[in-house]
Amino acid sequence: MIHFTVKVPFKEGLHARPAAELVNVCKTSVSDITLAKDEFEINPKSILGILTLAAGHGNELKVAVNGEDEELMAQKIKEFFA
Repeated sequence: MIHFTVKVPFKEGLHARPAAELVNVCKTSVSDITLAKDEFEINPKSILGILTLAAGHGNELKVAVNGEDEELMAQKIKEFFA
């Protein structure tokens, strides 16, 4: 299992367009992925889950990836938030 933290770089936060892009990145994975902000933990393969986080610019999100392609997915998620 891989754990890391990312910061939301988008000026408007993690709104609909970047949320949809993140879903497209994550849905190709066979691994279990969780994204957490404060006490909320969601599956980033769901756009509604991502939007419920209400992550704004500069917010820190905790990411956990567990599965066959965890290293590849961790890298893709880090690149998405870079």
